Amino acid sequence: MKVELANRKKIHRAWAMYDWANSVYSLVITSTIFPVYYNSVTKGADGSDIVDFFGWNLVNTVLYSYSISFSFLVIAIFSPLLSGIADASGKKLTFMKAFAYLGSLSCVGLFFFEGDNLEFGIICSVLASIGYAGSIVFYNAYLPEIAEEHEYDFLSARGFALGYIGSVILLVFNLALIQFPDAFGVPEGSFAPRFSFLITGLWWAGFAQITFKTLPKNPFKKKIESKLLLKGYREINLVFSQVRQIPVMKRYLMSFFFYSMGVQTVMYLAASFGDKELGLPGDQLILTVLIIQFVAIAGSYLFAYISKVSGNKISLMILVLIWIGICGAAYYVYSVYEFYALAFVVGMVMGGIQSLSRSTFSKLIPEETTDHASFFSFYDVTEKLAIVFGTFSYGIIEQMTGSMRNSAVSLGIFFVVGLGFLLLVTIPKKSLSVQPS
Repeated sequence: MKVELANRKKIHRAWAMYDWANSVYSLVITSTIFPVYYNSVTKGADGSDIVDFFGWNLVNTVLYSYSISFSFLVIAIFSPLLSGIADASGKKLTFMKAFAYLGSLSCVGLFFFEGDNLEFGIICSVLASIGYAGSIVFYNAYLPEIAEEHEYDFLSARGFALGYIGSVILLVFNLALIQFPDAFGVPEGSFAPRFSFLITGLWWAGFAQITFKTLPKNPFKKKIESKLLLKGYREINLVFSQVRQIPVMKRYLMSFFFYSMGVQTVMYLAASFGDKELGLPGDQLILTVLIIQFVAIAGSYLFAYISKVSGNKISLMILVLIWIGICGAAYYVYSVYEFYALAFVVGMVMGGIQSLSRSTFSKLIPEETTDHASFFSFYDVTEKLAIVFGTFSYGIIEQMTGSMRNSAVSLGIFFVVGLGFLLLVTIPKKSLSVQPS
C-alpha cells in the first residue's frame, strides 16, 4: 500500500541521505579506524594480544568479534517488538530517531576510550552498533512506502551509493588528521583517531536531520493509542502469520540469512584479517577499505542495471557465486597487492548485494499492507542473526585453529547454502498479496 506524497523527489533524496549520515559509522567505526585503533591499544607491551574483560581472558580480536555478535543479538531480540509498536502507533520515525541518537552519542563516547578502560570502549562500541542496527530497521521500512515498485532497485542503490561517497569523504579527512596531526594542530598519538570517532558521531546526528525533517511522520495517519506494548505484540504476530503464508518470502529469507553470514562478517572483520594475517599497517588497511567503497558505488548501480535486464534472482545468483570465489581466494592472499585486488572484487559485489537484497525484499511485501516496519523487522532480524552467527563462528574458528584464513574459507560454506535456497526462489513481477490459509 502506497501513500500519495507531495514533493516525491525531495522525499526520495531525504530518505537516501540517511545512508550518507549513518554509513560513516559502518566505515570509520566498524571497518577501518576503530578496529585498527582497538587492536593497537589492547595489545600488551610484551606484544601479547590477550585482554582481560571483566575477568574473562581472551584474544582481543576474538573479544571484538563476540561484542559485534552480542550487539546484533540484542537488536534481533527487541526489534520485532519495537517495529510492531511503530506500525501500530505510526511512530516509525520516532524510533528511527531514538536509535540514531543512541548510536551517534555512543560514537562520541568512544573519544574517551584509551585502551586501559577496555570495558568502557566495548560497551560504547556495542551501544553504537545497537543504535546503527536499530535505526536501519525503520529506515528500510520507508522504502516501500515512499517509492513505486519499479523505483526500488535504483532508489536502494542510490542510498548505498550516497553512503559510500559520504563515508569516504569523512574517512579521507580522518585519515589525513591521523597521518598529519601537526597540520591540523592536534597532538600526536591517540588523540587523532579518538577525535575521528567524535566527528563520526556528530556527522551521523547532523546529516540525519535532513532525513528526519523531510520523511513523513505518520503516512498512514494511525492513531497513537494506549497499551502499545500489547498492540506491538499483536502487530508482529499478525505479520508473522502473513510471512508464513508467503513461501517465496520464507525461502528468500533463508537464502538471505546464509549469504549474509558471509557478507556481513567480511564487512566487519576484513580490517582485522589484513592486520593480523598480513601485518599490514593502518594506512594500507584504510586504503584497502577506500578501494572497496569507491568500487561499491559502481557495483550498486551495475547490479541494479543487471537486475533491470535479467531480474533480481539472476543478479543475486551472480553475486553469491562471486562471493564464493572470494572466500576461496582469501586463503591464498599473502601480499598487499593480492589483498588490494581482492578488495576490488569485494567492493564490486558488496554494493550490489546489499542494495539488491533490500529492494528484492521490498518486492515480496504484500502490496495492501501498511505494516512495513514489521515486515522489515523480519528482514533485519534475519540479517542481524546472520551477523551474530557469522562473526561468532569466525571468532570460534580463529580461536580453535589459530588462523583467520581458516575462518575466511569457512564463510564460503554459508554462501553455498544461501545459493541453494536462492535457486528455490521465484521473484514475482508484481507485488504479492497474502492468500488466506
